Amino acid sequence: MSEGNKSLNFIEHIVEEDLANGYPKKQLRFRFPPEPNGYLHIGHASSICLNFGLGLRYNAPVNLRFDDTNPVKEEKEYVDAIKSDVEWLGYEWDIECYASDYFQQLYDWAILLIKQGKAYVDSQTSEEMAKQKGTPTEPGVNSPFRDRSVEENLELFQGMKQGDFPEGSHVLRAKIDMSASNMLMRDPLMYRVLHKAHHRTDTDWCIYPMYDWTHGESDYIEQVSHSLCTLEFASHRELYDWFLDQVVDPKKVRPKQREFARRNLSHTVVSKRKLLQLVENNMVNGWDDPRMPTISGLRRRGYTPESIRNFADTVGIAKRENLVDVSLLEFHVREHLNKIAPRVMGVLNPIKVVITNYPEGNTEWLKAENNPEDEAAGSREVPFSRELYIEQEDFKEEANRKFFRLKLGGEVRLKNAYIIKAESCSKDAQGNITEIQCTYDPKSKSGSGTEESLRKVKGTLHWVSVPHALSAEVRLYDRLFTDESPDTHKDKDFMDFINPDSLRIITGFLEPGLKDAKIGERFQFQRLGYFTVDPDSTPGKLVFNRTVPLRDTWAKIQEK
Repeated sequence: MSEGNKSLNFIEHIVEEDLANGYPKKQLRFRFPPEPNGYLHIGHASSICLNFGLGLRYNAPVNLRFDDTNPVKEEKEYVDAIKSDVEWLGYEWDIECYASDYFQQLYDWAILLIKQGKAYVDSQTSEEMAKQKGTPTEPGVNSPFRDRSVEENLELFQGMKQGDFPEGSHVLRAKIDMSASNMLMRDPLMYRVLHKAHHRTDTDWCIYPMYDWTHGESDYIEQVSHSLCTLEFASHRELYDWFLDQVVDPKKVRPKQREFARRNLSHTVVSKRKLLQLVENNMVNGWDDPRMPTISGLRRRGYTPESIRNFADTVGIAKRENLVDVSLLEFHVREHLNKIAPRVMGVLNPIKVVITNYPEGNTEWLKAENNPEDEAAGSREVPFSRELYIEQEDFKEEANRKFFRLKLGGEVRLKNAYIIKAESCSKDAQGNITEIQCTYDPKSKSGSGTEESLRKVKGTLHWVSVPHALSAEVRLYDRLFTDESPDTHKDKDFMDFINPDSLRIITGFLEPGLKDAKIGERFQFQRLGYFTVDPDSTPGKLVFNRTVPLRDTWAKIQEK
């Protein structure tokens, strides 16, 4: 392998080999072919990055094609969501295509196969066809309708198209080999009768082509050079090629199907059918629920397109399926948000601090750095007053020497402000601490440059001024499932592993400058995590979603 090829994945090696063998580079064309029967998820993101990445690498066009052959499950809502997701990830397609655009051509080719004796109308029930198809170790038997005349097949197929027959009464099958070792080659279905309106063709058609018949022919119509799909379609490749053999013009580009492994993500599911179950059973609040592994859910949670693309690049393209730990995805969003997210202060589990020697009614505006990773981000001013909120877990009456936060008799620095010392605390009737009385050192102001301000204390706490605090709804999201692979248990349903703590809704208190935060803006709440403004926000009521904590808290749980 040359030095230049060491970084190529095996799909890119296939393309490189084709080019080396004389394949014209100008004929390269790729496609991303989703079925519009649900929202795209993180697994699709890898496929999007692969296909569009190849387009960028080879300066080749990439089609966005909707394989919309099943009107029962497909909707325009899904089409719009898919287009939005691809664009959000940062990619542009060359042509927007639909398999439904090819219904007439597919029908004409089906007529040709009937005339050539390569397709026939079968009038058996689905149960009868299943029985006569055989098993992996036993050959199938021919349908009693396999030897219908061309004329009868044409008449019946025309009647199917016109809506003369009820659903389930007839299907069109390819006539291949009922003893083939690959069961998909045992006279596969090409068309079925469906009296359902299609989201694009309405009621123009009463028959709809099957996926295997449609997919390869659509690739051929669009002159796609490399048809990349996941491993479950490896056994379909023989049928893909057989169907192409019937229509291909040797002067035109013949698509080549190749397979790569899908990526499963831990602590979630990436089956559209199972994701739909979660939505329909109200286990989540829609396809874009921030707990969902859908691209729209990740976007709403605060993930960036860059973090998802970096994740896909790190995971790479493989020939074998495996389970990718979700912590890798979380690592990439932390890494990117650390560079771009402004720092702000918010308190999510508040307890009041009163600085007894600070002037009553006084407010100071203190300078705070917006992002130490980005000098151009500048600074802002935050209000400081006699009464502050800090996190309850940042105070203990008594603590050992390893507790570097606030304790009675101990000192800490307040971020961007002063050093304070805890003198006493108040409790309610149940013994819960309700207030901490502190004193501050007026000479210890951050950034003042005085010797007193430079003296060291081991702990630094974030805080919010009570009279200036902005209250907001904060949604603390966690992993949707407690088990790393919830849909692989034979004796349990995947929903048995739903995490009851996947969402907690609390009231947080934030620095007042956030009142003008826009939907989709991302911030680091210092010492707490990364948060984004949710679309549920309204004027006067902000809603923040936690994207990820600053650290992987699940790793600590597993260590225990």
